[in-house]
Amino acid sequence: MSLNTFGHIYRTTTWGESHGPALGAVVDGCPPGVALDPAMIQQWLDKRKPGQNKNTTQRNEPDEVEILSGVFEGKTTGTSISLLIRNTDQRSKDYGDIAQTFRPGHADITYHQKYGFRDYRGGGRSSARETAARVASGGVAREVLKALVPNLEIKGYMVQMGPRVIDRDRFDWGQIDQNDFWCPDAETAKLWEDDLDHLRRKDHNSVGAVIEVVARGVPAGIGAPIYGKLDTDLAAAMMSINAVKGVEIGEGMAAAALTGRDNADEIFMGPNGPEYSSNHAGGILGGISTGQDVVVRFAVKPTSSILSPRASIRIDGTPTEVVTKGRHDPCVGIRAVPVGEAMMACVILDHILLDRAQTGGVRGIIG
Repeated sequence: MSLNTFGHIYRTTTWGESHGPALGAVVDGCPPGVALDPAMIQQWLDKRKPGQNKNTTQRNEPDEVEILSGVFEGKTTGTSISLLIRNTDQRSKDYGDIAQTFRPGHADITYHQKYGFRDYRGGGRSSARETAARVASGGVAREVLKALVPNLEIKGYMVQMGPRVIDRDRFDWGQIDQNDFWCPDAETAKLWEDDLDHLRRKDHNSVGAVIEVVARGVPAGIGAPIYGKLDTDLAAAMMSINAVKGVEIGEGMAAAALTGRDNADEIFMGPNGPEYSSNHAGGILGGISTGQDVVVRFAVKPTSSILSPRASIRIDGTPTEVVTKGRHDPCVGIRAVPVGEAMMACVILDHILLDRAQTGGVRGIIG
């Protein structure tokens, strides 16, 4: 039974550990004839890779992707695409002290309880390093989406770090790529810089974050009722990302505070089809896309690897105190942004291919 694979038609299987020789992904279901080379994938891995600035882990990994199969003369063949990313900067000795100890907030204890054995070097498969393989698959998905739906755009950004939330009135798409936090609010990004510097240097602590991912230009009619909902798969995809503890679509939890009159997006006939007064639904109704922006948010917990001592136990049950050494993200939400984008790309493509297989692109006529 495979628990390392996601997707229905566009399927991704990831493999590898944080401190093993390499990690990667095998992608099945990619249509043939799509232009693809390593540089097309590398641009997204470069967004996620560690060591780019002082606000992320200082592990120095180039994260260079190699395409081992499924591409010939610069185009996909329709067969499985194997993607390889070598690990080059492991420091397994940093984890020798915790070989017999469970780190609070990590999956050490649950992996041991389930398997009776674990890779303690950086957490093995539970490490966020696994997400590099997802970003590689997402890079492939983006190229297929570019060929099938040229106007579709996927963009992620941080909207909250700790208690500090962006000011939506200052939202500027052009700012997202201009700061270390992928933040659309330049003033808040400066405040986050100060907040994180204090947490990292003085408190030896970490902080959580909320990331929002938007897909613009998603065709109406993608997704299926009941068990094949687009939002079901989006929620599962985002929830599978390391450290994610909550997912919202559209208004999400805030919808509970609204009335039916406030929450229902009114519909009008526009020159090019239906238009909506608002987007509380996050671009999805009944599990099917409306043609509006698909909006997903997810919350990541604070990085559990901190230099502050925390109480725990050893494998033999005796008490101990843990200080996690090594190189870790003080806010894992920063590098989770390109991961969220990748998962959005994989799910949207998967549902476009599912719809093409079921309906052939047939749509109900309005007007």
